[in-house]
Amino acid sequence: MSLEVINNYMKKNIINKKSEAFLEKYINNPSPTGFESNGQKMWLDYIKPYIDTHFVDTYGTVVGVINPKAKYKVVIEAHADEISWFVHYITKEGFIYLRRNGGSDHQIAPSKRVNIHTKKGIVKAVFGWPAIHTRTAADEKSPKLDNIFLDCGCSSKEEVEKLGIHVGCVVTYEDKFMVLNDKYYVGRALDNRIGGFMIAEVARILKENKIELPFGLYITNSVQEEVGLRGAQMIVESIKPNVAIVTDVCHDTHTPMINKIKQGDFKCGDGPVLFYGPSVQNNLLDLIINSAEKNKLPFQRGAASRATGTDTDAFAFATGGVASALISLPLRYMHTTVEAVSKDDVENVIRLIFNSLQKIKNNHDFRYLK
Repeated sequence: MSLEVINNYMKKNIINKKSEAFLEKYINNPSPTGFESNGQKMWLDYIKPYIDTHFVDTYGTVVGVINPKAKYKVVIEAHADEISWFVHYITKEGFIYLRRNGGSDHQIAPSKRVNIHTKKGIVKAVFGWPAIHTRTAADEKSPKLDNIFLDCGCSSKEEVEKLGIHVGCVVTYEDKFMVLNDKYYVGRALDNRIGGFMIAEVARILKENKIELPFGLYITNSVQEEVGLRGAQMIVESIKPNVAIVTDVCHDTHTPMINKIKQGDFKCGDGPVLFYGPSVQNNLLDLIINSAEKNKLPFQRGAASRATGTDTDAFAFATGGVASALISLPLRYMHTTVEAVSKDDVENVIRLIFNSLQKIKNNHDFRYLK
């Protein structure tokens, strides 16, 4: 298929009913940090028709590979895990206190419904909170890690334990995927399973258009990003790639109570955000920018300080240095149960990754000095 035909194809809506149905199923499935395997199996089943082979590492990162015999290796990557909670302490009255698994936001917890994952299956619970009638302005307390608790309908520790709940059980919110005003995808854990969806769609488009790449493409869905980029740190040692294009989310700073001077100026609907920073290889970034400009794809720019805080950092500084870049998707209400992204932005990230791959040559040398 000619590039002209492909470019015309890419101007149409990329996400179809089948892929959107997968996205909904994928988002609704819990995938807490350290317990990603069910979601990873779901993701792998979706991309299998579009790859040549795959492998899985010890901690659960899944890599789909196209053209596995090629020596030059390019990674497109996202992370699969979501923030959650651990059962930490059960009182004699049957209330449950928690510890974070990743950056869970204590302030959104009161009145939320949750699933406690046990060997016996899911146990339902709620985050309790004193009624407004029982609180006074003088001693009004804000939700904190040491005062939020779960109520699973039990009156003793023994009753809780009979349900299969013990210290170390993981807890996730039960909120589901939805579409808002036909413009936004909304749900918990769009950070960053939307990234896993986008790189899977790139694989699908490559396969459906019968595009042969001159290098090996490693579509990588890493685990344990939310606790320090751990999955990426492990898998980069296994793949030993030459190039890594990472996708994650960043803040839409056009919603109330966000300071653009501190957080930057990014907006859902205005395109993916391309970040500058020490871990971003500038020649690779220029290639991506040129690809966006040539294909008239909207994009925004952002600046990271010492680190991007994404898996980009793990890839860039491993195995002697990997040419790495970050394509971020603006997202509203990060680490809540109503994370929201623009449907147009999602499609444009897919287009940008796809088009950037067309510009990478076999044995492409991204060094600054040669």
